[in-house]
Amino acid sequence: MAPYEALYERRCRSLAGWFKLGEAQLLSGDLVQGALDKVKIIQDQLRTTQSRQKSYVDHRVCDVAFMVGDRVLLGVSPMKGVMRFRKRVKLSLWYIRLFEILQKLGEVAYKLVLPPSLSAVHPVFHVSMLRKYHGDPSHMLDFSSVQLHKDLTYEEEQVAILARQVR
Repeated sequence: MAPYEALYERRCRSLAGWFKLGEAQLLSGDLVQGALDKVKIIQDQLRTTQSRQKSYVDHRVCDVAFMVGDRVLLGVSPMKGVMRFRKRVKLSLWYIRLFEILQKLGEVAYKLVLPPSLSAVHPVFHVSMLRKYHGDPSHMLDFSSVQLHKDLTYEEEQVAILARQVR
């Protein structure tokens, strides 16, 4: 049911079609009170729906906060359409080397200490691009071998063909 129909119990028409000729009604207190009751019901249903949707989001979101001086991994994203070893996600590299947090800017922005080779990249990153470092060297990529674009994307290249089959 449309909100207009819920409030006024009739379909929305142009102004000319609201009343018939010769029919002039004044709004009574019962009609106004009924409309206010329906507005309250609609507001309660909206509040219920919003809280349900918020609970879905809150279940998956975790607050991440870093301190100045922490070492974090910086995420990079490979370009779409380029595949490595015929796999799209599993063998793609997700993070380049460790960087130190220089300054916290706001709630979700951090300024990193970048090397001179990445001087063209803006040093402030959103918290979603950073991961806490736990000491596993397989997570890192030597950034000197990868040519990063200004938007932190790179082009993947095949290293070797592992298998070939003719059918």
